[in-house]
Amino acid sequence: MKIRSPIVSVLGHVDHGKTSLLDFIRGSTIASKEAGGITQHIGATEIPIDTIESICGEFISKLTIKDTIPGLFFIDTPGHEAFTSLRKRGGALADLAILIVDINEGFKPQTLEALNILKMYKTPFIIAANKIDNIYGWESNRNSSFSEIFSKQAASTQQSLDKYVYELVGILHNEGFQSERFDRVTDFASQVSIIPICAKTGEGIIELLAMLLGLAQEYLKKQLEIHEDSPAKGTILEVKEEIGLGVTVDTIIYDGILKQNDEIVLMVPDDVLTTKVRSILKPLPLEEMRDSKKKFENVDDIVAAAGIKIVAPNLDNVVSGSPLRVTKDNDHVKEEILKEIENITIHTNDDGIMAKADTLGSLEALVTLLKDMNIPIKTAEIGDVSRKDVITTSIVQQEDPSHGVIIAFNVKIHPKAEEELASSNIKLFTGNVIYQITEDYEKWVKERKEEQKKQWLDAIIEPAKIMIIPKLIFRQSKPAIAGIEVLSGTVKQGYSLMNSNGDIIGTVESMQDKGDNLPSISKGQKIAMAIKNGVVGKFFEEGDILFVDIPEKHYKILERELKDKLTEDEFETLNEIVNIKRKNNPQWGSFALFE
Repeated sequence: MKIRSPIVSVLGHVDHGKTSLLDFIRGSTIASKEAGGITQHIGATEIPIDTIESICGEFISKLTIKDTIPGLFFIDTPGHEAFTSLRKRGGALADLAILIVDINEGFKPQTLEALNILKMYKTPFIIAANKIDNIYGWESNRNSSFSEIFSKQAASTQQSLDKYVYELVGILHNEGFQSERFDRVTDFASQVSIIPICAKTGEGIIELLAMLLGLAQEYLKKQLEIHEDSPAKGTILEVKEEIGLGVTVDTIIYDGILKQNDEIVLMVPDDVLTTKVRSILKPLPLEEMRDSKKKFENVDDIVAAAGIKIVAPNLDNVVSGSPLRVTKDNDHVKEEILKEIENITIHTNDDGIMAKADTLGSLEALVTLLKDMNIPIKTAEIGDVSRKDVITTSIVQQEDPSHGVIIAFNVKIHPKAEEELASSNIKLFTGNVIYQITEDYEKWVKERKEEQKKQWLDAIIEPAKIMIIPKLIFRQSKPAIAGIEVLSGTVKQGYSLMNSNGDIIGTVESMQDKGDNLPSISKGQKIAMAIKNGVVGKFFEEGDILFVDIPEKHYKILERELKDKLTEDEFETLNEIVNIKRKNNPQWGSFALFE
């Protein structure tokens, strides 16, 4: 059984140093040609063990690393969103991860995003606290170990660094992780190591590489075992067209062997594709993989772990992040991949939101998060947002507006879908940070509920009383019109009025002041009021005090939700109304609100 190199992914916030770190590691290994140099694969950088020993020197011997791990295999990806697509069945493609953080800026949205993805996939990781050279007073020394250079810093600079480190410790604690500066870690199995580094000068890179190797040696040997003669397993990094080759797939092979003419199974939207490997292209050593002019050598076979380019027919619709499997006669590879897709994609008849993502791994991360948040999902699938998606969502919206939304991660919106969205009330939440999208959705739901509650409370009839001003009766009935003064509270058009015996005497039809119609009036105002169904001399007289009639359920809501918002005179009027109501019904207002 062969032990392969652990696959390491670098994640973190934009501008915190992912590219700089990988560039420095590549540069360091190039400088150590006598130790074997490096081989750069598709989207990856392989560093052999002898090169790492050359870089790390005496420090690596302190970790008592045995000569079993062949090296480190860095996936060269743009960040956390790519990491989610680099999945294999049961977890992340990466065996280890480096979460890089600008030590001066701390955690940012993408850092937290990456941390949560690592948590979801249970991927072991270390923190690279980058840009220590920006700490005030820091004296740099290129290629030094952190331990060596830290001891030479001024006491105030050392204190500043430790302050920043313990801010990271605090954030990680809040996220459920125990952590410590690497040289103070007592249990590497339960504590996350924080390694201060400078990706530009190389300070701390020695400890970073040694720590990764030590963790792999101690904890990952079993999962790094591969069967060199078994059919290959891999993950598609990227699908792209190459001049002279047609559509190709850049692939990481993490187990087994891939041979020319092997039949492989890949994922396409809603189905799987079976095709035959025409060519396996391995990049030449030290070639820059993202250069369109890169050169390759054609090989007959490749053993994990490796980054390669595959040429095969019908690759146009292959999904990035797709699993790759070599299939033999009568095996169940196709069924396994279909089942894997079915376990992540969702199509139900239930009400719920629509989730769209760019890759299988991204969709898996999004679905997992939505389920953790107890957000129901009607549809979850890979692909851009289409007009059909908007129409389907609009049907859900009719039943529940809070679920009539589309949450879309890292995908495009078709022009027809944009037209449909513009003419509908469908909310679209989109972006390239999963947690930001879902937070935006939660915030919208909360604001919507608060607005609904406000509208609901605005509809509650609050306590008020008026007096019929003597000698200001303008009409006896149909409707009765009289001059009134508001003694407390607010009276609105449509409110029912009752007398001190609890008898309903009519409804406020309209209110006018100097010819202006008023929808509501408040304490102190004197106006002319038309009372529908009211009859002066039969139901009320000049000088009578009338009260707004409060329905029993409205009273319970007032008591529970709005009691503290009533003024003193409104509160007194409410008690008067309750006492009037209870003259006729002693139990009034004492029942459960929604019985």
